[in-house]
Amino acid sequence: MATLHSAPRFTQIDGLASTLSGALGEHLVETREEHGELLFTVRRGSVEDALRILRDNHGYQQLMEIAGVDYPSRAERFEVVYMLLSLTKNSRIMVKCTASEDTPVPTVTTLWPNAGWLEREVFDMYGVLFDGNTDLRRILTDYGFEGHPFRKDFPLTGYVELRYSEDEKRVVYEPVELAQDLRQFDFMSPWEGADYVLPGDEKANTSPVDDPKVTEKPSDTGAGKDTDKKASAKVSAGAPAEEDAGEDVPAPAPTEDQPDRAKRKGKAKDTSTATEPAKKKSTAKKAAPKRKAQVKKKDDQ
Repeated sequence: MATLHSAPRFTQIDGLASTLSGALGEHLVETREEHGELLFTVRRGSVEDALRILRDNHGYQQLMEIAGVDYPSRAERFEVVYMLLSLTKNSRIMVKCTASEDTPVPTVTTLWPNAGWLEREVFDMYGVLFDGNTDLRRILTDYGFEGHPFRKDFPLTGYVELRYSEDEKRVVYEPVELAQDLRQFDFMSPWEGADYVLPGDEKANTSPVDDPKVTEKPSDTGAGKDTDKKASAKVSAGAPAEEDAGEDVPAPAPTEDQPDRAKRKGKAKDTSTATEPAKKKSTAKKAAPKRKAQVKKKDDQ
């Protein structure tokens, strides 16, 4: 049996752009279609009013996501994108506005409670301020973190690193410590690659088959009489056992006296009779007279 749903199977955007554009009115800046979805650019100060119209009058009930975009070359470098979903129309649209570092965007927590978390994420990653959000704190980085990681001018390398300190119970900044010796910073773009030769790369052009390693002479391995003499002189030089080797040390006295083993009796040696214990005699012959006496006693009775 087929199940019928009120929402259409496919989103019909024909005519939807003009309908929503007319509903937004003076709040709208631009309308265009991208990747099969409608994108509406509204004025920054009117973003709350525009989203309320779309929610209450056109059935876009859910706020799915708030994302940020950074264009450093623009006067208002940030774009805040709101992604709305209509369950009754099976339709998704995007609404966006522009902002700069010091121009806050009106909060939409009055329309959707989940916007509080989403606005905190955009603030943490991009530094966009939201006017009216009463809990605008960092959500992914530490509270003492400096900068905003998703900005395109955020440095990828530096001289400080951060870690969580158990003593101070917070994240602390410390100078970068590199375990490798003679390590240097490379400020080139990691996507372009370095134009210098790293240590060891010169061996890649030499085939090990063309120049085989041979040890036909002792000098090839470093062995020889001179090397053996030097090795024997350095193996145990200064050891206590070697320093005391010149003195004649008497043997230690016995710790206890043990009696000598008794001599073996008899002439047989290394035979089974000498090493194995003697077998016990059979008691069958001793038990026979007793049985006869008992039988005779029973007969007399």
